[in-house]
Amino acid sequence: MRVWTRQVSQVWDEIQETGRYLVLEEYVRAKNAEISDYYIELYRWFTEEARRYAKVPADAKFPIWLTVDESQKLPPAPYTVSFTLEIPEDEMVVVDYDKWGYRVNHWYVPLDAEDERRWNEELAQYGIGNEASLITGQQGNFYPMLKRKMQASWARVFEAPNERMDLNVGAAWEIRPEWVVEVEEYDKIYGDQWAQDFDEYVKPE
Repeated sequence: MRVWTRQVSQVWDEIQETGRYLVLEEYVRAKNAEISDYYIELYRWFTEEARRYAKVPADAKFPIWLTVDESQKLPPAPYTVSFTLEIPEDEMVVVDYDKWGYRVNHWYVPLDAEDERRWNEELAQYGIGNEASLITGQQGNFYPMLKRKMQASWARVFEAPNERMDLNVGAAWEIRPEWVVEVEEYDKIYGDQWAQDFDEYVKPE
């Protein structure tokens, strides 16, 4: 499957030097700073669930996010490299971006609009205004059945991606050199002009 991803420049170096790229915990911590623990727990859950749907390497713990529609790929940026990849479909997943957003926010992932309406009515019945508190607060201790229902709904993240590919997001767990179709290294393509623009921006008056 043809996909796209933008990574820091060192990723291409690592692929060429080691024959693959994996996301390590230290990379997640460097990117997310004080909220790293939240993303590490979230991504580990995503990875373990994804093993039911894709070939995830045994040593992989964190996903590499992919654009699955070319119109949505990230633009070039300093210190980055943009990859066009061809990844076997059984070594990646494609999920509905909105469903993933529900999971990220500790929300119930509904079957459809009617199911979401019933869920919201159930929350209102118990006086729960913030459904995330079933996971992040004490509400889950008082309403364990609701908490379990919410957690069970999260498996729907991996079911039935959106019919519109531009509303989906992809994930793989490694990048292999044989998957690389094209590499755009920002600093090589735009480096001189970017450096000149930067110098102009920071030049004292």
